[in-house]
Amino acid sequence: MPRRIFKRYMPHPDTIREHKSLRFLGSLIHDPNLWHLNRHSVARAMAMGLFAAFIPIPMQMLLAAGLAIMVRANLPISVGLVWLTNPITMPPVFYCTYKLGAWLMQVPPRVLPDELTWNWITQELSSLWQPFLLGSVVCGVLTGILGYVLTMLYWRWWVAHSWRKRQKARRKSR
Repeated sequence: MPRRIFKRYMPHPDTIREHKSLRFLGSLIHDPNLWHLNRHSVARAMAMGLFAAFIPIPMQMLLAAGLAIMVRANLPISVGLVWLTNPITMPPVFYCTYKLGAWLMQVPPRVLPDELTWNWITQELSSLWQPFLLGSVVCGVLTGILGYVLTMLYWRWWVAHSWRKRQKARRKSR
C-alpha cells in the first residue's frame, strides 16, 4: 500500500511536536490528521504542496505548512513537495509560468537577453511580475487539483488491486 512507502520516510510526529523551533505553533500541530496517512489527508497534502511549490515566494515551506494545517492535510508530505521547485528546477519552471502568464494576459513575452544581468532584471521587473505571478498561481492551482485527483484515483486503484489480489489468494488456498 502507498502508506508503507510514505511511513518509511516520514519523521515521527512526536519528534516534530517537541522540536523547539515549532513550539510557537502550540496545539495546532497536535491535530492527528496532520500526521495520518489516509487517502484524504495525503491527497490534500499533494494539493497544498504542489500549489505552494509554484508560488514564487521565499520560504515556500511555511506556506505549505500553513495551508496543510488549515485544510488538515498531511504536514510532512505537503512541506516535502515544495522541493519540486528547488534551485535547479526553479529557472525552467518559473520561465514556463511566466510564459503561461504572458499568454493568459495576451501580452508579448519579453525575450531574455544574451547575458542576464541584475540591471536588466530590475528594469524589466515592472512588466514581468504580473504575468509571472498569474502564471505561477494558475500552474499552482492546476497542479494542485491534478495532484489531488490523481492521488485519490491511484489510492482507490491500489486498494481495489490489493483487494482483488487477496481475494485471488484466498480462492487458491481453498
